[in-house]
Parts: sequence; C-alpha cells; structure tokens
Amino acid sequence: MSPWRRTYLVVWIADLITAIGMMSFLPFFPSYLEELGLSGPEVGVWTGMVFGAAPFVAALMAPLWGALSDRWGRKLMMIRALAAITIFVGCMGLVTEPWQLLVLRLCQGFFSGFIAPSIALVSIGAPKELQGRVAGDMQTSMAAGSVVGPLIGAFVATEFGMRWVFAVVGLGAGLSAVLVWLFAHEGRETRRSSESRPGVWVSLREDMAKLGSNPNLRRAVVLLFAIQFGIGATNPQMELFVRELGFSAPERARELTSFLFAILATTILVATPAWGRIGDAVGHRRAMMHCAVFTALAMFAHYWVAVYAALVGARILLGLAASGAGPTSYGLAAAETPVERRGGAFGVIFSARALAIAISSMLGGWLSVWLSIRGVFVFGAALTLVTIAWLGWMGRSRRDQPAEA
Repeated sequence: MSPWRRTYLVVWIADLITAIGMMSFLPFFPSYLEELGLSGPEVGVWTGMVFGAAPFVAALMAPLWGALSDRWGRKLMMIRALAAITIFVGCMGLVTEPWQLLVLRLCQGFFSGFIAPSIALVSIGAPKELQGRVAGDMQTSMAAGSVVGPLIGAFVATEFGMRWVFAVVGLGAGLSAVLVWLFAHEGRETRRSSESRPGVWVSLREDMAKLGSNPNLRRAVVLLFAIQFGIGATNPQMELFVRELGFSAPERARELTSFLFAILATTILVATPAWGRIGDAVGHRRAMMHCAVFTALAMFAHYWVAVYAALVGARILLGLAASGAGPTSYGLAAAETPVERRGGAFGVIFSARALAIAISSMLGGWLSVWLSIRGVFVFGAALTLVTIAWLGWMGRSRRDQPAEA
C-alpha cells in the first residue's frame, strides 16, 4: 500500500472515531443543560451559546493553525486537535454549572479543529486530479460518525447518564491521536522550505492576502458561510423542534432527535462523494452554486412540517443538498492553491464554516424566541438565496473568469 493511501485509511478511521464521539453529545445539549438546572426559554439560548462556543473560537484560530501546519506539519496539528478533544470534552462530564460547560467548549475550540488538518494531510499526497474526490471521501468519515454518534449518545445517556458520554468521547479521541501518530505519513518536502519559510505571523498574513486576491476563493468563503449559517442556526434547536411536534417526554424526544441527526448524516454520507466527483467534472465553483440553491429550498421545506414523518423527509432533502458544501469548497481551495500553502487555505475554509456555525448557533437561540424555530429555517434559506444573488451580480459586474482548470 502506498504511503498516501495508508495515511488516507488511518486518518479516515481516526476522523470516524472522533466524529462518532462528537456527535454523541452535540445534539443533546438541551437535556444536559436542563440537568444542570436550566429551564424554559433560557435552555434554547444557552444551547445556542454552548453549541456555538467551540466553533466560534475554532474559526478564529483556524487560519493560525493552518499556517502552523504548513510550517511544522499537518500531522502534528491533527494530533494537537485530537489531544484537545480528549482533555476538554472528557472534562465536560464533571461540570456542575452551565458556565463551566461554556468555558470548556471555548477551550476545546481554541485548541481543536481536526477536520482541516486531516483533509490537508491526505490531500498533499493525493493525485491532483483526485482532489475533489479525496475531499469528499474524507468527509464521509464525518458523515458516518454523525450517523452512529447520536444513536450511541442517546443509548449511553439513557442507560448510564450524559456524563458518561463525555468520558467515552475523550477516550475515543485519544485513541485517534495515537493511530495518527503511529501510522500516518507526511513527507517533509510538502512543508515550506527552511530557507524560504517565513515567521508564522508573516505566513498567516500571506495566506490571508492570497485568499483576498483570488475571486473564486473569496466567493467560496462567502457562500460557504451562508450555507452553513442556516444549518448551524437550527441544528442545536432540533430537540426543541421535536418537542413542538408533540413528543414532550425527554427520553422519547432524545431518541427521535438522534434519529433526525442520524438520517441527515446518512444522507450526507451517501451524497458527499457524489458532490466531490461532480466538482471534479464540472468545476467546484459551479457545483457549489447548485449546492447552495438546493440547500435553501430544503430549508424552506422545514417551515411547513406538521408531523414528524415530514420532518424526516425535510432532513433527507437537506442532507442531499448541503452535503456538497464541504467537498466543493475544499476541492476549489485545493485547485486554487499550491501544496505548500494548502494547510493555510484549508484553514481559511474551515474557519468560514466554523464561524458560520458558531455565530448562527448563538443567534439561532435568540432568533427562535422571536421568529420560532420554523422562522429560523426561513431566515437561513433567505440568507442563502440573497447571497447567491449578490455573488452573481458581483461576478457579472466585475467579469471575473474562473481560475480553476
């Protein structure tokens, strides 16, 4: 087995284990916050803050970690992120107050962020013509973890309590770090040479300048932010949406919520590789535009949901559409940047995605109080469509030509 294929396999397995762990607790923050003493509307508000805290800080740190990965290695950055999950998520089961949970989520976000370095680590060794496919295939590990994670989390929480879920997650992330450390390969030739390698802050400024000068990357970041905003604003509120449909018992609501996350993740698992291949065939920029339109329509469909079965159907439509956001954006970044800057470029893409999830998660709790959960779906869909129209108008006015082959 070639070194890059072995690295691909090891990193995919490590991402799968970690994704299972992360998704075993993320959907159930409302229940855990109620266990910590919250009730009423404050549960939704705190859910949004706790859910969004980690991706918010991760978004701010991702460009720095990306620049460091180009300087010191993507493998080291991935191990750093997995170690942070081991420590900070493992400690979440020990908290006694909501603010303590919030602090640990902030610490997790500061040091973690394993998706971008894992994709970069595999991407640097993969053939150029397979970049979209690799980006899509790597994200299937996240999708597969999202299928299994909520179901495992619901089972462990019901049988042993939510606190045990965090302990299991920490152990899984630690195992993933060991696997990457022992078996993943990264050639030193893919890093910046010591003669030309600038300081990390200079490197970070160069990455930002490179992004700003490329119209396709700028548009990808803006559109990715819009797509993820609508999804991020509503995901933390799904357990409350299930209760609104008449399933008020906590155990039943948790079970049905876990199924919604699992069905969404299953759909993403099936559709993500196809989006990667579509991007390789027709261009990642064009594929991303189609992904955004379909995502907006799927979010609109949630407004008219009246029964649980219809909500399941709406989640399937959303999974088919939104699964294209990751492979098309990472594929475009790979096509537009040289290998020695790819960690920085992927860090910027991850930052845009994480920042959208973080801001929307925090705002989603407040918006749901004023607009209702259904109104938040409409808000996210409208934002995506307005962004598509704005980018289309800007592209025509500036007559930018695609830079990718």
